[in-house]
Amino acid sequence: MSEAIKHECGIAMIRLLKPLEYYQQKYGSLSYGISKLCLLMEKQHNRGQDGAGIAGVKFDIEPGNHYISRERSVSSTPIKDIFAQVGREYEQFKTAHPEAAKDAAEVKNNVRFFGELLLGHLRYGTFGRNSIEACHPFLRENNWMTRSLVVAGNFNLTNVDELFNHLVELGQQPKEYSDSVTMLEKIGHFLDEENTRLFRSMRTKIADRREISATIAREIDILKILKHSCRKWDGGYVIGGIIGHGDAFVIRDPAGIRPAFYYQDDEVVVVTSERPPIQTAFNVPIDSVKELGPGNALIIRKNGKVSEEQYIKPLKKKSCSFERIYFSRGSDRDIYLERKKLGALLVPDVLKEVDYDLENTVFSYIPNTAETCYLGMVDALEDYCVEQQREKILQLGSDITPEKLDQVLKFRPRTEKVAIKDAKLRTFISDDSQRNELAAHVYDITYGAVRAGDNLVVIDDSIVRGTTMRESILRILDRTNPKKIVVVSSAPQIRYPDCYGIDMARMGRFIAFDAAIALLKENGQEQLIKEVYLAAKAQIKLPDTKKNNVTKQIYEPFTYEQVSNKIMELLTPESIQAEVSFIYQTVDKLHLACPEHSGDWYFTGDYPTPGGVRVVNQSFINYYEGSNARAY
Repeated sequence: MSEAIKHECGIAMIRLLKPLEYYQQKYGSLSYGISKLCLLMEKQHNRGQDGAGIAGVKFDIEPGNHYISRERSVSSTPIKDIFAQVGREYEQFKTAHPEAAKDAAEVKNNVRFFGELLLGHLRYGTFGRNSIEACHPFLRENNWMTRSLVVAGNFNLTNVDELFNHLVELGQQPKEYSDSVTMLEKIGHFLDEENTRLFRSMRTKIADRREISATIAREIDILKILKHSCRKWDGGYVIGGIIGHGDAFVIRDPAGIRPAFYYQDDEVVVVTSERPPIQTAFNVPIDSVKELGPGNALIIRKNGKVSEEQYIKPLKKKSCSFERIYFSRGSDRDIYLERKKLGALLVPDVLKEVDYDLENTVFSYIPNTAETCYLGMVDALEDYCVEQQREKILQLGSDITPEKLDQVLKFRPRTEKVAIKDAKLRTFISDDSQRNELAAHVYDITYGAVRAGDNLVVIDDSIVRGTTMRESILRILDRTNPKKIVVVSSAPQIRYPDCYGIDMARMGRFIAFDAAIALLKENGQEQLIKEVYLAAKAQIKLPDTKKNNVTKQIYEPFTYEQVSNKIMELLTPESIQAEVSFIYQTVDKLHLACPEHSGDWYFTGDYPTPGGVRVVNQSFINYYEGSNARAY
C-alpha cells in the first residue's frame, strides 16, 4: 500500500509446560521462555508501531513475593526497550548473586518474567492516545490470585456504549471509557462472581481459607466466565488472558474476523496472531500449527491441560481478507500463494489495457509490500508468453529457421524495479508547496529501465486514500516518459469503513467514495446524497438487528469501471504527460484467490455483525454533517 494505514495489534502467549530447570538443562539457559517471547513479538513487529508490552505469571510463589509482572513501552523501539530492561535485570542479579543465578528457583523468585506463563502484545492504535496507559497488557490485580487478571488483545468493539452502560448498571465505576477497559472489567466482573460462587459453596465445608483458595484455583470454570463475559460483544477480536493462579485463555470472535494460531507439544503451548512466527521460533512444520476456531476459546489450565472449546455460537466465518492482501507477514505459505494469485488474476485486464503489446510494456511494483502480487502477475504473464510462443511456432511449421525461432523465444514480459523508496527522506516542512515537492521525491526512479514511449504497468497492493499516488507516485513514474501508466490494485475498491481493527473509519477518506460522490454530482443525482443521509438517520432508531447498510445506494447508479475511471481522474495530476488508467481487482476474483477469508465489508458493505451496519450508517452521517467524530 503506497500510504500506510494503521491496522491491527498482535499477541503472543507462551506457557511452559515443564519446570524452569528442564529448559536450563536442555537448552542451556533459564531465559528460554522470555527469549522465545521476544522472537515471537519481533516476528510480528509488522503489527506494532505505537507500543508494546509483556506480562508474566509465576506459579507457586511464596506469599509476599510478586507473582505478576508487567513491562510496557511506547518508545520508538518498544520491543527492544522492553527486553533490554528484562535482560539488564537478569544480568544485575547474576552479577550480584553469581551462585544463586545458577539456581532456577532463585532466579524465578528474584527476576521478573522468569516464570511459566508469558503474554506479549504489540500495539497498533486505531483510535485515541498513544500513551503508556493505552498499551496492553492491562492488569486487574488483587490479593487473591484467582481474582487477578491480565488481558491483551487484537480487537475493536462496535458497541462500547452498551457494554459500558452495563458495567455502570452492575454498580461499577469504570476508570476509563474504552473497549480495552470495558473488556477487562467485563471478564473481571464474572471472574469475581465465579470466585464468590465457589467461596460460598466451600466456606462451610473447608475450615482452612488457604485450602479454599487452592480449591478455587483448581475448580474455577474458565469457560463459564468467558460465556458470560462475551455474549454481548460485537466486533472483531482475539484476546489473551492470564489469571493470577496460572490458568490462561485465548478467545476468538464468533465470525473469525481476527486471526489466531496455536501450537502445542510436551514442552510448550504457544499462541500468536500469525502462523509463521510459531514456525520460525519453534522450527515446526505448518501442519503442526492450528488455527483457533471462530467462537472458540483455547483454555490452558495450571495443571497443564489444554483444550479448545466453544464459548459462543459461531457465526458465518468472515475472516478478514485484508489480512491476506496486506497486513499479515507474507512468509506464511498460504498468504504467499494467495497474494501471487491476486496478481495473476489481474493479467487478463492488464493485457487488454496495454493492447497486448508486451514488447513495449514494462511491469513493476510499488511499494515493496506489493512484490508478491507482482511475482504472481509475472508468472501469469510468462504463461501467456509461452502460449503465444507455442502458437507462433506451430504457425511457422516447416518454415521455421533458427533466426525465426530465436525471435519467437525472445517474446517475454519486460520486468524492472522502476521505483525505490528513499526511507531517509522525511517531509518535515509545513509549507504545503514545499512539502508536496519533497513528497514527490519519496521514491527514486531507476533511470533507463523504461524507454520513452513504453507502457508502464505498476501494481500496488491496495489504494485507500490515494494521496501518495497523486502527490508522489504518478509524478515520479511520469519522469520515465512512458506513453501510458497503468496503475493496478491487487485489492478491490475500498468503499466502506472498517470497525473491527483497521483504522479506516471515516467514509470521506476513501478515494472510491469521493469518486462516487463526484459522479453523482456530475450526473445530476446529487439529491441521492441527502436521501441516503436521511435514510441513515432513520436507521439510528432501529434495533441493530433490523438495520441495513443504506450507504450502498451511493454506488448503485454506476458500474465498477465508471468508479475506477473517476478515481483515475481524481488522482491524476494535471502536469502528468502520460495517459493514466486504473485497474482494480474485482471482489469475485478476490474470493477466488482467498477462498477461506471471505470478510469483504470494506469492499462490499456486507458487514458480519449488526454493529458494523450501525457504524457504516453513522460514518455516512458524520461525513454529511462534516463531523470528524468517531463512528463507534
